[in-house]
Amino acid sequence: MGEDTMGTMRLVVVGAAGRMGRVLIRAVSEMPGAELSAAVERAGAPEIGDDAGTLAGLAPLGVAVTDDPAAAFAEADGVLDFTLPAATVAFAELAAEAGIAHVIGTTGLASSGDAAIEKAAETIAIVKSGNMSLGVNLVAGLVEKAARALGEDFDIEVLEMHHRRKIDAPSGTALLLGKAAAAGRNVPLDERAVYAREGETGARETGAIGFATLRGGTVIGEHNVIFAGEGERVVLSHIAEDRTIFARGAVKAALWAHGRGPGLYSMADVLGLND
Repeated sequence: MGEDTMGTMRLVVVGAAGRMGRVLIRAVSEMPGAELSAAVERAGAPEIGDDAGTLAGLAPLGVAVTDDPAAAFAEADGVLDFTLPAATVAFAELAAEAGIAHVIGTTGLASSGDAAIEKAAETIAIVKSGNMSLGVNLVAGLVEKAARALGEDFDIEVLEMHHRRKIDAPSGTALLLGKAAAAGRNVPLDERAVYAREGETGARETGAIGFATLRGGTVIGEHNVIFAGEGERVVLSHIAEDRTIFARGAVKAALWAHGRGPGLYSMADVLGLND
């Protein structure tokens, strides 16, 4: 890793030509204390060689899109990663080799991918979250408190909707909220989650945490956690209206992780919600 200049954190955006990649480039360019050092795309992508600023709808930044992540990481302080599970695992290994912070907004990781990221976090600071927005993480805190306070007299259902192109379900945010509910009840989510219902399912099991997934249109993200009791319902909601909220949160997470010791952190850590 090269020398840091005037305290500014040099960040790499991977998946630079994707929707989130372009938003991340803009967010980095607008955030005090951060600068774009490289933009990475897959080998053979038509955007290779394009200026990253132009790609993101900005004035040229003098940073050409590259397909060499190892070289990009060697000259950076951190990487912002909203790509795909296999790519994220590879980037975590490269980030660990380079000794730079890794901010992961990728969802849909298998247990083997999570294990690889945990291994990399023994060497570097990794901030991983199913959602980088302040609002969602505050809602997650409220969900945990509500689940603890209301108990199993209230049934919990997590309802989420995203755009038609989203490839994983439930969303990472829905799982984040479900884990918060399970934590409030001091139970493992894996033992209480119900992800699908079809046919004659029988009566709802007490203590279950249900998930329902909707896909369509251009919805950026809508999440509702429903606590359904006898004669009343409590609903905690978050609606994302602009992907910029995730990008800004990711850049703030990177700045928080800059110079921090190895470990696997969450946005709750970044926002001080675990203090």
